[in-house]
Amino acid sequence: MSTPTLTAVLGDITTQRVDAVVNAANTAMRGGGGVDGAIHRAGGPAILADCIRRFPHGLATGDAGWTTGGDLPARWVIQVVGPNYAGGQRDRALLASCYRRALEVADELHAASIAFPLISAGVYAWPKTDAVDAAVTTLRATPTHVRDVRIVAFDAATHRMVEDRLARKEQPRTMDR
Repeated sequence: MSTPTLTAVLGDITTQRVDAVVNAANTAMRGGGGVDGAIHRAGGPAILADCIRRFPHGLATGDAGWTTGGDLPARWVIQVVGPNYAGGQRDRALLASCYRRALEVADELHAASIAFPLISAGVYAWPKTDAVDAAVTTLRATPTHVRDVRIVAFDAATHRMVEDRLARKEQPRTMDR
């Protein structure tokens, strides 16, 4: 195991040509809005069918599991449930667990490449600067066999934030509460 190459990508996670894309799902695992909705729309009904089969009772916040990639270029979707900051789930360890668990699942699948969205930073309202820091810090600190790790940003401002954080090697800042 080693440290993967981390890159910031500006674009649509559903078009990434990687072994696995990470979906920021909800606990019910039945589709939703944001990244979750985009992945389900692009991947087709096979993803939802696999979610229902594999996760009949959903998935806990901070955990991860995998489904087919359906019609996506990626073979697999690694489903993670991020904490809902707006709903009062503010334990950063749960957010870090999403990234760590996704890499563990990727290793189980023998995936060499993976694309992450910025988990919990959309409708779940995790403060974006801290979300970026949690992603980069956790991905750098988690031993994995995955070689290519992408953080995919849908807009230019977020892409710049990820690039800037990747350029810094220092310890993470703590989030102001």
